[in-house]
Amino acid sequence: MSHGTEVDVQLTDGLLHDWQVRNRRATIPHAIAELRKAGNLENLRRLAGPSVGPYRGRYPFLDTDLYKTLEGLAYEVGADDAPAGAREFFDEVVELLEQAQAEDGYLNSYFQDPDQPKQPWSDLGWGHELYNLGHLIQAAVAAQRRLSDGRLLTIARRFADLVVRKYGADGEQVVDGHPEVEMALVELYRETGDEDYLTQARLFVDRRGRGKLKHTIFPGEYFQDHVPFHELPSVTGHAVRMAYLAAGAADVHLETGDPTLLAALERLWDDMVGTKLYLTGGLGSRHSDEAIGDRYELPSERAYAETCAAIATMQWAWRMFRATGQAKYLDVYETVLYNAYAVGLSADGTAFFYDNPLQRRPDHEQRSGAEDGGELLRRAWFGCPCCPPNIIRWMSELQDHVALARDNVLYVGIYADARISTEDLTVDITTGYPWDGEVTLTVEDAPAEERAIALRVPRWAQDATLTTPSGPADLLAPGGPGDAQVEKDGWVVVRRTFVAGDVVRLTLPMVPRAHGSHPYLDATRGAIAVARGPLVYCVEQQDVAAPVDDLLVRPAAVRAATASEREDHIVLGLTAGVAPVPSPELYPVITGTTRETAVDEVPVTLVPYFLWGNRQALAMRVWLRTERED
Repeated sequence: MSHGTEVDVQLTDGLLHDWQVRNRRATIPHAIAELRKAGNLENLRRLAGPSVGPYRGRYPFLDTDLYKTLEGLAYEVGADDAPAGAREFFDEVVELLEQAQAEDGYLNSYFQDPDQPKQPWSDLGWGHELYNLGHLIQAAVAAQRRLSDGRLLTIARRFADLVVRKYGADGEQVVDGHPEVEMALVELYRETGDEDYLTQARLFVDRRGRGKLKHTIFPGEYFQDHVPFHELPSVTGHAVRMAYLAAGAADVHLETGDPTLLAALERLWDDMVGTKLYLTGGLGSRHSDEAIGDRYELPSERAYAETCAAIATMQWAWRMFRATGQAKYLDVYETVLYNAYAVGLSADGTAFFYDNPLQRRPDHEQRSGAEDGGELLRRAWFGCPCCPPNIIRWMSELQDHVALARDNVLYVGIYADARISTEDLTVDITTGYPWDGEVTLTVEDAPAEERAIALRVPRWAQDATLTTPSGPADLLAPGGPGDAQVEKDGWVVVRRTFVAGDVVRLTLPMVPRAHGSHPYLDATRGAIAVARGPLVYCVEQQDVAAPVDDLLVRPAAVRAATASEREDHIVLGLTAGVAPVPSPELYPVITGTTRETAVDEVPVTLVPYFLWGNRQALAMRVWLRTERED
């Protein structure tokens, strides 16, 4: 099976388009200012003149904040509405990198610092040198493809060639403590055709779990290095590391066809989605080591769900879709996109969450990213600012993860106002998604021969309907009549000889729904969460007169909820019960029924989870107590 080819997608309107406009107008200029203020450029500049001052920052991976920003800028600086100062910043950083790179190709402002006692390559467990290289490569490939600017690619290849010489098949048998370089090396292979890069990526995946990394501070599980990748029983350890490693392994499979890798990836994915992923798509339930917990260990108020882990999960999901064609991977991608990822950025685009809990208690004081003092909710920047630049680059690349062409079929997996073009087929999409479920595709140009358009029907979409140029199609009948065919893995395929002006309309009913949780998931047992379409909703204290912890919500009330517009989004209104004042005892003795019955009712407004935290720092809940229905 072909793994498909990228298609040209231009976002033209709607929420994703608006996010990209905000990225250009607000987030990128803000990040450039913060990077300058934090000293990231000075760390490079001082390599040519130590008199500039000491190394700024605590971590050896701060160069990656520049690389991730450059990757996003590669998509933006050529646009008519390019961010102010972006081109100058891009050129300035590239020139500093050219000057800072060592003669042998090595590049890392932390380890090249003349005052740094540690030597390059002396601490692969925590040095992040290959992680740095990975983000440099990804920025370089983006600059080459989007701007035809090969300067970064020259820098990246010099560094990558050093790694191949040092750690290739005949070199030292090591891995980096933070996976990321694996998928970057595969992308470098795709761009250059140099198979040494693909071989190196495969070697790094295969070497994990074979005693090639010295473990300090945390055990091997933290690094996904306690057993070989193929033998991992479950996603484990540091959440970002895990998902980046899986995405890299998926890339290696896509280029080598290794069926054992795909089998391991499918098994790990299904286990993650079935036992370790939050309703929002967030990954990682432990603050202590930013790690994935045990199966069903998913506390709401202590959810870590790092924003970078959301991006890594989407990268893994997209590659699994490319490898298998299955819509279930895009179902998860979409959930992450609109919830676990989107919540990481404020509505104005200039403040960020590092971790993303599903509950905030009224007296909660710990700051996002474990920062000391300052804002209680999102922050302008972090001492470890990996998430903000990651948000920027992914936001700039949203259009790259909307559609794919494979075997004369155009697969449209993420719905947004867009123009999508393959070699011989162009369609325009208009939709109010994710607020409205009607998706209209209009064919603008088509060949005089049969083609197919596949549309994803999300798992949550009950009673979806489809109309093709031949008329209404029956989506309940596998196979389907006429030019529409329903496939069991989440796609409906319209196959015909299209002509300009043909219209295909998919309608996905946006009905509010109540979610429960698995009985083994102790943290949310007996609670319900509310969702509509791909969006998870929450209650903020500002929107209800009773304490959010006292609300009792019946599933029937959720089904009867009304949707209404508030500014630029949809809120849900319902009636909730109010529980009686609880016993002051923390662990009272139970002598009879434990059923809770409401003593009052209040109107409640629920807002999309990704928009919480843009007002005063008050209580918030995704999972709500429920009053039992007889």
